[in-house]
Amino acid sequence: MMYVRNLWTGLTGAVAVKRAREVVIIIISAFMVASGLRLFLIPHQLLSGGIAGAASVVGYLTNPKYISIIYFAMNLPILVWGFIAVGKKYICLSMLSVVATTWFMTIIPVVKLTKDPILASIFGGVIIACGVGFALRVGGSSGGFDILGSIITRKHDIPMGSILFVMDGIVILSLGFFKSWDSALYAMLCIFVKSRVVDMIHIRHVKLTCFIVTKEREKMLNRLTLLPHGVTVVNAEGGYSHEGNTMLMTVTTRYELSELRKTILETDPKAFVNVLETVEILGRFRRLA
Repeated sequence: MMYVRNLWTGLTGAVAVKRAREVVIIIISAFMVASGLRLFLIPHQLLSGGIAGAASVVGYLTNPKYISIIYFAMNLPILVWGFIAVGKKYICLSMLSVVATTWFMTIIPVVKLTKDPILASIFGGVIIACGVGFALRVGGSSGGFDILGSIITRKHDIPMGSILFVMDGIVILSLGFFKSWDSALYAMLCIFVKSRVVDMIHIRHVKLTCFIVTKEREKMLNRLTLLPHGVTVVNAEGGYSHEGNTMLMTVTTRYELSELRKTILETDPKAFVNVLETVEILGRFRRLA
């Protein structure tokens, strides 16, 4: 809690607005996760995977009304590990998400909005994935396997959705073994949809190579070196004009592309920019914290 107080102490203007925006998005994402569980998955005794799925399995085998409490208890040790391995801000936002999700799960009634388990799997997966993805975009998570996935994806260029899909598959197998393989297969559909939507929203792992042709060499270099990633300078010549130009190459992430685009346009509105998706990177590359 000391960190939370220090985080807000002295914050003014844009920084305070950014922190408030992060908190609001985390709370909204928690509401989406809880809604997907209570309105689509739990009524059909399906799973979303992750800690919520593990808590649901235990709840289905004992008493479903205790799923929210089981969810909170299972998240505690992972939050402690994440606090050590990932970072204070990330875990503080994740703790807020877990607490808010637990609270929303206690106040949102269990309502079967659709009688079709396939529709419940699809729409439940999309809603939960949106909540998870938005939490990840602002630097937090929905807790549980998201924290484990974040630890892995920050060290390796592996899509977050793919990591969650593998870990969630283990939970699905437990549902099939202990309860019903039909429910497990429906839940697998939910998790597949969830993993794809998370990858669409959580885009920090997607690498892009940008080629920037400009006549404002020094101004552009001075601006680009303030960004997290390195820049390679190539002397170039116009094919038709035969005029000397400078081509700058940098690798960034899709998440950071908007900031790079803004920097380029502010420095040289006439610059020619070609952006390509990068398949693989070997060597040093600074990943987002």
